[in-house]
Amino acid sequence: MVGAALAAAMLLSGSVNRPDQTSAIVVLCAFALVGDLLLVLLPQGAYGSFAFIPNLCAILVAPSWQLVAAMAIEKAIAESARRAEFEKAVFNTAQHALSVSLAILVYLKLGGESFLDTHLDTVSTITRVNGLAAFAAFLTFFAANTLLVSTVIGLSTGARISNVWRAHHLATIGIDIVASPLIFVFAWVYVRFGPIVAATAWIPIIGIRQLNKTNLELERTNEELLELMIKSIEARDPYTSGHSRRVQHYSLVIARTLGLPEREVQTVGRAALLHDVGKIHEKYGPILRKAEHLSSEEWDTMRAHPADGANLISTMSRLRELVGPVRHHHENWDGTGYPDGLAGEIIPQAARIIRFADTIDAMTTERPYRRTMNADEVRAEIVRCRGTQFDPQIVDRLLSSAAWKTILGPDANSTARFGPLAVLPRSEKRTASSIGA
Repeated sequence: MVGAALAAAMLLSGSVNRPDQTSAIVVLCAFALVGDLLLVLLPQGAYGSFAFIPNLCAILVAPSWQLVAAMAIEKAIAESARRAEFEKAVFNTAQHALSVSLAILVYLKLGGESFLDTHLDTVSTITRVNGLAAFAAFLTFFAANTLLVSTVIGLSTGARISNVWRAHHLATIGIDIVASPLIFVFAWVYVRFGPIVAATAWIPIIGIRQLNKTNLELERTNEELLELMIKSIEARDPYTSGHSRRVQHYSLVIARTLGLPEREVQTVGRAALLHDVGKIHEKYGPILRKAEHLSSEEWDTMRAHPADGANLISTMSRLRELVGPVRHHHENWDGTGYPDGLAGEIIPQAARIIRFADTIDAMTTERPYRRTMNADEVRAEIVRCRGTQFDPQIVDRLLSSAAWKTILGPDANSTARFGPLAVLPRSEKRTASSIGA
């Protein structure tokens, strides 16, 4: 990493600073240091560093190897101030220097010039000469910075790099890219009016980031409350502990296999996590703890949980898009499900996905009234219920994809290991529908 940063900096050795560029580097690096130190001084009041603003501004004002060196020193000071471990401090400093170097290289290769050049006297002229190069440099900086960090975290934890990137950067990358035009203006204001006026222009951008941080904290709190609610439900039934999280995992796999947009995938995941939230009502407690067969009256009560869950979720404005998937996750493709007897594509797609995932988990989890099915048995049951209980498209796409092994593990295509099918259904019906109720 350090070698790559040095190599990139050497490619910039032909770009030498003028005195005014040297002064700009010092001032903008000081701004960057303030942005980084906000994480130390205000740990509860800053989400991520604001240093990227003067960093990118400096690339436009003084694109040179001296800037790379100065930014590396600034980052090293910031890492020391927050008392980072030595290895992490070295990595963060090196990856930052490399990101700045690559951004400058892209900027210069695309014809970008220092904003301090005298012929760049108006915003329109600067935009015409440097607009495309500046935007490409911004994207390069963000891509290099986030991908390097995500790669190292992924390799050290064994997680998928794409998942790490989404978890750590997806929520803020949008606001950072949207802020790029403001950074462009910030650089022009610095050149035309000086650092004091530029510093005042920095404040609104910090405000935008802070507002975004507040929204992220609210979302995180909501997610934690949802997790607490799910734990409360599952605590009533030790045999289904972890059921909602597994259904969520399966639903996310299925949604991505179907090629849904990521926003819809996340909606499916949240709905899957909450699909059994109606069971939080006290009337379900004794039934969930019962190991014997349920009576017809008890089954009638259990079939009310999708509607109860939907009614509960409808009271929360931020979750209203989940009402349909939660209410209809026990509807069947042929219209024989509950609570409303919907059929075919009238059933919300998210509900059809959760129906599939819910049944898979029920069949592959040991219960007191039946044993676990193996991969062959699950596959056979799914094929048998294709077009009756399950959406045929979901069945066809999933069973023909590599994602099937993701759900059932390496034995997804193996022969049966547990002998002949011997399910002891909890109700009179021996179907996938009854197993997943």
